Order: sequence, then C-alpha cells, then structure tokens
Amino acid sequence: MSKRVFIIVLDSCGIGCMPDAADFGDAGANTMLSISKSDKFRAENLRKLGLANIDGVGYLGPVPAPEAAFARIAERSKGKDTTVGHWEIAGIVSEKPLPTFPDGFPEELLKAFSEKTGRGVLCNLPYSGTKVLEDYGEEHLKTGSLIVYTSADSVFQIAAHEDIVPPELLYGYCREARGLLKGDWGVGRVIARPFIGEPGNFTRTSRRHDFSLEPPGKTMLDCISESGLDCIAVGKIYDIFAGRGTTEHIYTAGNTDGMAKTLEYADRDFEGLCFVNLVDFDMLYGHRNNVDGYAGALAEFDGWLSGFLPKLREDDILMITADHGCDPGYTCSTDHSREYIPLIVYGKRVRPVNLGTRTGFCDIGRTVLDYLGVEGKIQGESFLSRINKI
Repeated sequence: MSKRVFIIVLDSCGIGCMPDAADFGDAGANTMLSISKSDKFRAENLRKLGLANIDGVGYLGPVPAPEAAFARIAERSKGKDTTVGHWEIAGIVSEKPLPTFPDGFPEELLKAFSEKTGRGVLCNLPYSGTKVLEDYGEEHLKTGSLIVYTSADSVFQIAAHEDIVPPELLYGYCREARGLLKGDWGVGRVIARPFIGEPGNFTRTSRRHDFSLEPPGKTMLDCISESGLDCIAVGKIYDIFAGRGTTEHIYTAGNTDGMAKTLEYADRDFEGLCFVNLVDFDMLYGHRNNVDGYAGALAEFDGWLSGFLPKLREDDILMITADHGCDPGYTCSTDHSREYIPLIVYGKRVRPVNLGTRTGFCDIGRTVLDYLGVEGKIQGESFLSRINKI
C-alpha cells in the first residue's frame, strides 16, 4: 500500500516556555496551560493519544496507556515565528534570526516602496492588526496611502480597504515589497491585510495572503516532491515555503475549512505528504488574548479527530504538532512566545512510546523522509526506529 503522512500544525499551540524564553521576553508563557483553564477547553481525543503524558503537560491528567507516540520538542532556531518554525519542521535550522524592525522600517525602504506603488505610507510602527485599523483606517480612506506596520515578528504587513485597493492590486504591492525586502531587510513574510467596513467598524477579511522569503536550503518538501511523491499543502503552507516543493496546494478560510479539506484528502489516493496548517489558533485567538476562543478552537479540533482517525489507512501516519507559542493568557503581550511544541504520532504501525524531550523541530522532517524512504540532506534526527512496529 502507499504510505501517506499527515502533518497537522496547530499554529501557535505551544506547551510551555523554553529555558531561553526570557531572552525573547516570554518568561512564564504557556499557551496550553492558559487555555486549559477555560470552560471551553476539551481535549479527550488528544489526551487518549498522549497529549497529557508529554513532559510538562501532566496538569491535563495523563492516561495510563496512550494510543500514540508523543514528545516535547525544543526549537533549535533563533526565533519564535511561523516561518522559522515551519522551516525547522521541514529540516532547516535558522542559526540567525530573521530581521525585525521594532522602530519601524527605514525611510530608504519606504521611499523605494512608495515609488513602486505610487502611494504614501501610514503608521510604520509595530502594531496590533485590529488597533492599526482603528487608528489609521479613516486616514487611509481619505488619502489612499497604504497602512504599513510590523510586529515583534519578522513581517512587513500592508493593510488596505478593499474599496480603495482591491485585493489583487494589494497582492501586487506585496510582490513589489517582497522584491525590495532582501538582505538586511529580508523579513520572513510580507503579508497582505485587506479589510472592509466604515470608521469605527473595520473588519479584516479572509483574503489575507502571505509572501514568504524563499527557504535558504533544501527542505523536506523539496526532497519529497523531487522523489516523485506527492507533497500537498493545505492552508498557508504553500505561502510559508514560497510555493517551493509542493505538488498541489489549496488555501483555506480558517480552521473549520482546513479540517474539512484535510478530511477530503484522507479519502483520496496519494503517496507522500499532506502538510496542513490550522491558522485560527494564532491569528484569531492567540494574538487577541482570547483564551476562550482558543480553547474552543482546540475543542473543535479534538472533536474533529473522532471522524478523521478512523479514515487513516494501514500505512498512514498522523503527526500533530505546532510551530511556536502564542499564549492568549499572557496579557503583557499579544506576540508569539518562545515555547516547546507538542508532537503526537499516531498510526496502526506506530508504537505508542514516550519520546521524551527532543532538541529540534527538524526531527519531524527527518522522520517523515525516513518513513517515506526518501533520500535528502536535511537537518534532524529520525525517531522512526523507536516508533515503528515493523
């Protein structure tokens, strides 16, 4: 039978701060602990698989006989953002952090950007994505200038009202920015942030689009696709890897849509990897300090597993993980947090063992290649021999 691997990234679902978290301003952050205190929290399927048996997650109530292999994984890269986290999962460790701009972007860059777009620039500061619309949205409507802002992450974000700048035109502006943002200015992502509404009632739409820096080396995705196997990207995976290494991709309108599309892929015949990102945890709840919303989203995913797990075939492997933290209970910040990530590995041929605390998200990618029988020089240490029943 064909081997299939499903990697599902619960975007930002960290499980406790790493030893160097204070260096990133994240001492004490723990996304899973914060949401576990909500009345909306449900994780019975995840607990059965072994979530509560992972190092440091015992407060959820360990089960005596977990059904999956499980681990806590530390990040080797110097970062705590989506791009670096996913790159590391795929076998690239970023020794140098991607550049951030806590004081805004240099005037030289903004001048070049304005010359490319023919529009002025508003804001140019680190800002909350919803607050920036409150403070600059009306001026944008009057002037047509683009709202450019950043965050603690390596991002160049451009917000524009869809009536003033249609999304396709905004995407074109983002491509111009991506072309300028190289070298010392090489942020991980340029993000289009279209919105609608009137002053006092602006709303971001689902037509967000990310334009990522291309990975600096070969990834798990490249290795799989070059070997002739399928590499399917669901959600923003395609954008995170700048389209590289994927054989098929589909965008999603949020977690519910992403889970529905993943379910459809489970019913399809393919051989290789289906790589999924569920972004709502981070975008809708983590960054907005919405503990109940985050907990409810995890409960929805946990319930969805009841319908997904029975669809797994004899040679399928499911990996559930994350890419960083974004603790919604950490009220002194709305940014990502430097946390360990969980890993749950489930399948009919997977031995349910405790893999302890591992060093490097890249162990995931290395294990995927090992299981699929794909050659590839990426970083990481395979744990296949410890989980394989055969």
